[in-house]
Amino acid sequence: MSSKVRYEIEFPINSSPQLLYQYISTPSGLSEWFADNVNSRGEFFTFIWNDSKEKARLASKKSGERIKFKWLDENDKDTEYYFELRIMEDEITKDVSLVVTDFSVEDELEESKLLWENQISDLKHVIGSV
Repeated sequence: MSSKVRYEIEFPINSSPQLLYQYISTPSGLSEWFADNVNSRGEFFTFIWNDSKEKARLASKKSGERIKFKWLDENDKDTEYYFELRIMEDEITKDVSLVVTDFSVEDELEESKLLWENQISDLKHVIGSV
């Protein structure tokens, strides 16, 4: 398996951090923009897109601020890869942005970033931040 590179992208979002957190931290919120369906059982989340399923474990979260999911392998063991969604609020301007940290195979990096751009665009539509 080829190793992946870590990358971060920041998206300005016209939303309160509290509202945004609901959409990045709950199965119902995530299934409105991130995946077709999201199920959770305790700390384990299943993300479903069309016919594919990926499992992740809730690795850490800080209410109203960030959430991190670690991808699991076929034996439900943690892999070294994760994605993190972090809400940033400028103290002076109160501008809110969502910082995405993810991993991608190097030659698919641009496609991965485009995928996030599309998904964050969906998120903005869902919360009325267009």
